[in-house]
Amino acid sequence: MTPIKTKIDFAVVFTVDKANPNGDPLNGNRPRQDYEGYGEVSDVAIKRKLRNRLQDEGEAILVQSDENRTDGYRSIADRVQGNEEIAPYFEKKNKEPNKEELVETLASKAWYDVRAFGQVFAFKGTDVSVGVRGPVSIHTATSVNPVDITSMQITKSVNSTTNEKDPSKKTSDTMGMKHRVDFGVYVFCGSINPQLAERTGFSEEDAEKLKQALITLFANDASSARPDGSMEVNKVYWWEHNSKLGQYSSAKVHRSVKVELKDNNKLPKSIEDYTITIDELEGLPVKEYDGL
Repeated sequence: MTPIKTKIDFAVVFTVDKANPNGDPLNGNRPRQDYEGYGEVSDVAIKRKLRNRLQDEGEAILVQSDENRTDGYRSIADRVQGNEEIAPYFEKKNKEPNKEELVETLASKAWYDVRAFGQVFAFKGTDVSVGVRGPVSIHTATSVNPVDITSMQITKSVNSTTNEKDPSKKTSDTMGMKHRVDFGVYVFCGSINPQLAERTGFSEEDAEKLKQALITLFANDASSARPDGSMEVNKVYWWEHNSKLGQYSSAKVHRSVKVELKDNNKLPKSIEDYTITIDELEGLPVKEYDGL
């Protein structure tokens, strides 16, 4: 494995067409919006999709969702305790003075998402508390323009349980609401820090796998809220600096991506209604990839 020697920045442009990209459970599962009406997809939701894609490609993932488990464990603690190399360090009788450092090293080696995003290892009944700082940071995705949300009443054709008072009548759980973003173009950015990558062992090979996961972010991600084809990665931009610090700050690199409406008087319905330009940064070439 080849260690990362330089800083990396990236940006992703994607579209949402009649789908709910990230529902807010505290707001009736409506698509997330900020106070100005711009759509949002949390960094946590993006990392979940990345973990799923990497898991599809055979990578070992610690934070697996229940519906996407590839082993018999139902929690992070169980998965850690099931690792024969790491589990002994969580036993209270273990007096190894450097066990926190050993847990960090072994966990980063064992699971891709730990060496990429980091993880906190602090479980009830143990005396070990380890925080692993991952080199990959990802921002919340935000829509280029405010998004319109459509809500519709939906009904089920059959009761989930029989109505005890009158079996012939519908129960209250047959009624519900479904929400969607009519159309929106979203952008999110991220970075890979080489100093933290050295600590967790995140390699150039790992970075390449991350890039491919970004390009195919919505593969195998379909659901009733996000039908196949309703979410699409349009562009992935990838900058590799010439040093660990980088020639430019991540903020400046990320600001170089400009996504703008061609006609402000026209309601956008596709990515073709936008222009995407990249401000050239001297000495820092950008690699451009189409989404799959």
